[in-house]
Amino acid sequence: MDLTHDLLRTIPLFRSLDTASLDRIADAVKPVDLKQGEALFRKGDEGNEMYIIKEGAIKIVLPSSVGEEIILAVLREPSFFGTMSMFDGQSRSADAVAMTASRLLVLERDAFIHILQEDEHALRTLLCDLSSMIRKTDDLLEGLCFFSISTRLAKCLLELAEKVSDGRDKPVEIDLTFTQKELGEMVGATRESVNRELKKLREEGIIQLNRGVITISDWESLEELAVPMDF
Repeated sequence: MDLTHDLLRTIPLFRSLDTASLDRIADAVKPVDLKQGEALFRKGDEGNEMYIIKEGAIKIVLPSSVGEEIILAVLREPSFFGTMSMFDGQSRSADAVAMTASRLLVLERDAFIHILQEDEHALRTLLCDLSSMIRKTDDLLEGLCFFSISTRLAKCLLELAEKVSDGRDKPVEIDLTFTQKELGEMVGATRESVNRELKKLREEGIIQLNRGVITISDWESLEELAVPMDF
């Protein structure tokens, strides 16, 4: 329980809770293990639980009837997700699929609602998280409608790099836990298109590619590409 308690303390949703409240949550959560590629839930499933990532990576995906996907988010420890259905009681609005072998903690709806009723900070944190999710979806739709593949990929790489970077004064390595096909799904493009764009970036010296690792060598040039061109 100590390790679970420590993990909960790192999550903004629970950060303001006292030790007794954290102990109750630590007792209430249950672990679930997923294999790479295994679905935690599908769009349309009932949503009575929220999830905390203890290990691994989960992609939140909008599926289509013809098998195509758009990746809305890639989440890693110590992210939480699955809260929207807990609020409104509606079915899941997207798929959640393990990108790597993952271990999650599951918190049921009654315990979740109790936390929000007892802790105003937790409620505000959750509202901020939901607002951030909506903004990211808006950004994705804007990119798909108005930005080129080059711009969308540059923005995506910058976002991935910023999650692992402690500064821009040296090259940053993005250790990919996903395929080029999945990278394409994150920017709304085919694997072939992403592959061509990555090769261009490599030829221009902006990135390096090496066995599943993308190294950003030129932040400034990548940032320039991430700015949409005016016509």
